[in-house]
Amino acid sequence: MSYEIAVASMYALGHELANTPAHKFDLQHMRVLLAALGNPERRFPSVLIAGTNGKGSTAATLASILQVSGVKTGLYTSPHLVRINERIRIDGQIIKDDEFALLHDVVDRMAERLVEEGELPWHPSFFEMLTAIAFEHFARTRIEMVVLEVGMGGRLDATNVVDPCISVITDIALDHQKFLGNSVAEIAREKAGIIRPGGVVVTLPQTPQANDVLGNTILELGAKGVNAAQYVPPVSPGSGEYLARDFAARPLQSYPLQVLDRQILVETALVGRHQLRNIALAVAAAVELNQQGFTVTAETIERGIRTTRWPGRFQVYRASSTSPEYVFDVAHNPAGAWALRSALSALYEDRRLFVVFGALRDKAIGEMTEILFPLAERVIATNADNPRSATAAEICQAAARTSLAIDQADLASALRHAAELAGTDDVIVVTGSIYVVGEAMRILGVEV
Repeated sequence: MSYEIAVASMYALGHELANTPAHKFDLQHMRVLLAALGNPERRFPSVLIAGTNGKGSTAATLASILQVSGVKTGLYTSPHLVRINERIRIDGQIIKDDEFALLHDVVDRMAERLVEEGELPWHPSFFEMLTAIAFEHFARTRIEMVVLEVGMGGRLDATNVVDPCISVITDIALDHQKFLGNSVAEIAREKAGIIRPGGVVVTLPQTPQANDVLGNTILELGAKGVNAAQYVPPVSPGSGEYLARDFAARPLQSYPLQVLDRQILVETALVGRHQLRNIALAVAAAVELNQQGFTVTAETIERGIRTTRWPGRFQVYRASSTSPEYVFDVAHNPAGAWALRSALSALYEDRRLFVVFGALRDKAIGEMTEILFPLAERVIATNADNPRSATAAEICQAAARTSLAIDQADLASALRHAAELAGTDDVIVVTGSIYVVGEAMRILGVEV
């Protein structure tokens, strides 16, 4: 089977949550599939990361720290920006097309056999298939640690079949209410499903509702709770204290931090106050792994943070000295929109912003537009090539309360229009959905 056929077969299952029936969320079916494959998830240790916002940044930072520490590290994240392969990495290297195609064939044939024999009632979903492929890839390469990002929720997510060394829970907010619940407490209960009896869980203080659920779950399960607050610097970067530009004119956050009885200098291209919390979670998890015998040191934590790359998260790009500056950020819910607004206000308060915005139909589009659009000189509503995407007209309708004149265009046209409007000193912000950001980066030739 060719790579192209394998990817087409995956998407034919229904991309991500589009038209996903509730019966797809059943860990027992995932366990049946993995057992038939020889339980690859049991052949490597792992860290499992859940949360509403920041779990990808936390995962990428922790994986970078481990890789710099000499630990052969797998990283599994979702969704992807441009290509499906981005989700499966070993020591920063994306799985090759031929390896992906081979493993897809192995997993797909097994899934079909299990359905034919009545072991499974239906074919595994897109995410179940992809997770099984990732587990097979990691198991076959003698990996020393795998950092896993939960796809959605936690309790019933396909990744939650592993027995992690550490569970990490990032900030929790309203998102995916159709599947996870209509309150922060209900969503927190789903996220808390990754905590193991007697296990280790790393988190940070957050909303009272989330704190109550997480705290009670830790107590009920006799788990060890690790508070990462000691690794969050005391002053908000919104004050400008931590925000600067490096020699390549990229946004940068820098601050001293005490880790493993040594002071290090944190330097990161992950911008925004929320990223300081994500980095703190990664540092706390790395320190716990040090205590579990992994070769993590203060120096490798410092270098790992500095070398972390996580595209599409306040990623700044300029094609030439005469072109406008671009900011790509996957602010896909109100909490993410507030984080983006805070970073934009701190870095670009004296510059004109042109916003290219597209979002998925099931997101809180109205609230997101009220947060972001007032910053803009002009807004262009658009949509990605995804069945869940809201149309530009639907975005305009949802943004009615902003009282702004909003242009509408397909994504390629929206990018051209923004470039025509913006001058050299202006900033084009592409945001609202990871699919819009990924397509825009592909169109503009931005490296992922």
